[in-house]
Amino acid sequence: MSTALGDRAADNLRFIRDTMARAGAFTSVSGSGMILVGVLGILAAVAAPPLLIAANPGEFIAIWFLAALLGGPLSWLMIRRKAARAGQSLLDGSARRFMLAFAPGLAAGAVLTFAFIAARQISLLPGTWLTLYGASVTAGGALSVKPVPVMGALFIVLGAVCFFVPPFVQSILLAAGFGGLHLAFGFHITRHYGG
Repeated sequence: MSTALGDRAADNLRFIRDTMARAGAFTSVSGSGMILVGVLGILAAVAAPPLLIAANPGEFIAIWFLAALLGGPLSWLMIRRKAARAGQSLLDGSARRFMLAFAPGLAAGAVLTFAFIAARQISLLPGTWLTLYGASVTAGGALSVKPVPVMGALFIVLGAVCFFVPPFVQSILLAAGFGGLHLAFGFHITRHYGG
């Protein structure tokens, strides 16, 4: 009888632990990963100066694509590192919900990027990138630590402004978002949320 009671108690504890893990916030957003992505954003902005978007749109797109292709995996590696230190799984619970909320905005951004390139509407890219990245960060951030959705909202604001300013200003806003916001929030998260 006591063995059955012990097994039932263990099952109940396992259920409670799993439920809490699913309900908890995704705390493995990496501030140091954001800092590295911010540095990439600044480097991309330097490599693609403000007048390049009009003078050589192909080079402008290639530089920012490269930054995105490097930044995504770099950020993921830093998130994995932080999650491993915290003993947090990236395959279930809050991490899974975070990724499910984060991914649709990125997918929409990719689709619209190729549509705008095909239509030769390059001036729509900076606003689209900032707005949809911000939407992704805000959606995923709703399941994370408090600064993350705030950062996402600021990306959306920068993206909205991009649609009403000349292309050279759009490049500056890209630098402010993908460089400046990542650096500022990365330092804040590193300091206040454990790296």
